[in-house]
Amino acid sequence: MLTATGLSKSYGSLQILKGIDFHVNKGEIVSIVGASGAGKTTLLQLLGTLEKPDSGIIEINGINPFSLSSNKLSEFRNTSIGFIFQFHQLLPEFSAVENICLPALIKGLSMIEARKEALKLLEILGLSSRAEHKPSELSGGEQQRVAVARSLINNPKVVFADEPSGNLDSTNSKELHQLFFDLRDEFNQTFVIITHNDSLAKMADKQFLMKDGKLLNV
Repeated sequence: MLTATGLSKSYGSLQILKGIDFHVNKGEIVSIVGASGAGKTTLLQLLGTLEKPDSGIIEINGINPFSLSSNKLSEFRNTSIGFIFQFHQLLPEFSAVENICLPALIKGLSMIEARKEALKLLEILGLSSRAEHKPSELSGGEQQRVAVARSLINNPKVVFADEPSGNLDSTNSKELHQLFFDLRDEFNQTFVIITHNDSLAKMADKQFLMKDGKLLNV
């Protein structure tokens, strides 16, 4: 599902990534751990096509996204990649269901179609009763589950999560971690997760350590 070969990235004279090779199979949950500043988020930004590597090749489902035009790359990112962030990044003026609909509307679905899919996801995540609530009316765990639903609305090939439980208490973290595995079992979804949470990292099918610009098997 995801292959990276020889990825390198520098900012000025500082080399962050030093020739990384990485692959993830469909339906796998992969965790990446490492000290702050080790380059984990930089790697995720490259894999998620938010930034371009200085050298190396990325393929997602057999497609090199950086070979696409700017418009086609934006379309590919919207339809093939899901993102979950530490801070949920929900728009405060919109309800839970409206926040989930946004990527589908960008894709070109009608509001009726997008809302139908969003409500299905809210039901799966146990949030049907919170559909019309705004983020400020939701708990931290509920907000993050809405963010998970938003990442899944376009049925992406792979979901990238950057410290998804970093802003949650231990109970909500445990529930979120289990949710990833439930979603994998139900949808055969592929996840790449950056985390400082040892329990989540060890639950993954594969665990990697980012150190000195290299990615090491654990």
